[in-house]
Amino acid sequence: MTVNKVWIITDDRNALGELCAGGRQLGETVSAVVFADKTQAEEAIQLGADEVYVFGQPSESVVIESYSKAIADMIREAEVNLVMVHASVSGKLIAGKIAAQLGTGALANISDIDVEDGIVVKHMVYGGAAVRTEKALSKTAVVTVGTGVFTALAKDPSRQGSVTEVNPELANTGIRVLETRPKQGEVVNLSSAKRVVGVGRGFASKDDLQMAEELAALVGAEMACSRPIAEGEKWMSKERYVGVSGAVVKPDIYLAIGISGQIQHMVGVNQAKTLVAINKDKNAPVFKQVDIGLVGDIYQVLPQIVAKLKEQKLVTV
Repeated sequence: MTVNKVWIITDDRNALGELCAGGRQLGETVSAVVFADKTQAEEAIQLGADEVYVFGQPSESVVIESYSKAIADMIREAEVNLVMVHASVSGKLIAGKIAAQLGTGALANISDIDVEDGIVVKHMVYGGAAVRTEKALSKTAVVTVGTGVFTALAKDPSRQGSVTEVNPELANTGIRVLETRPKQGEVVNLSSAKRVVGVGRGFASKDDLQMAEELAALVGAEMACSRPIAEGEKWMSKERYVGVSGAVVKPDIYLAIGISGQIQHMVGVNQAKTLVAINKDKNAPVFKQVDIGLVGDIYQVLPQIVAKLKEQKLVTV
């Protein structure tokens, strides 16, 4: 069963494919709102959107929330059933404002949506220790969706759709942009990675991560980490943090190296097809959830694995 109309809203090009796929899965028609140009609009159609509304990039003096009233009015007029907004910082802000203008609330960071009996969503609470199920009672449900919830479809250049450029009257948000600075960090899309190597506090220093990086390079994997590595030690960028408040990954294989396996991390990787862990603590929680576990000192195990891969030339492209 599907709902009649699904709208997706994103300011992140990397999230466009996943949201379009979710819209196709849940709705009969999919409309996309993007803040870019016609090139991205055409990409949205190839990824599954039936129509695209292009608002253009906000100027240096305008914040994205200024478009919320115009978007809410369009949603109300179109009688949209479900609005899915990418859970970026600005996405969460605009989702909240749109929901308020529609007289409802936004359901945040959902991990699953079902439309069989109304719009029912699930999201993690208590730091990932539990899952809450909620049913939307309003005419239009507004939810924020992180990466990894849906799997993007392949682009179909033959798909046809409509593109409309929108130049709305901007709402007064009471916020004025004084300065803009480039975002510090990496551009990485862990949700699309087929192989991921995750590192944790089992590594004693940042330099030691080179062992895991070499392994990842040999098997064609992306590097990821637990929260302490990104936010505590700052050895890796926050874009590579996997967990309840970070990225959710769905790779073919996830290799956890020196990660204890606390639930806050495991909720971000439990959709991997195969989970593998290396840890010297045989009682580490991670071993209760993995498909393959190796009890051993990573400083002894990793060099042997890397050497064996090099010896057999098992380099995956």
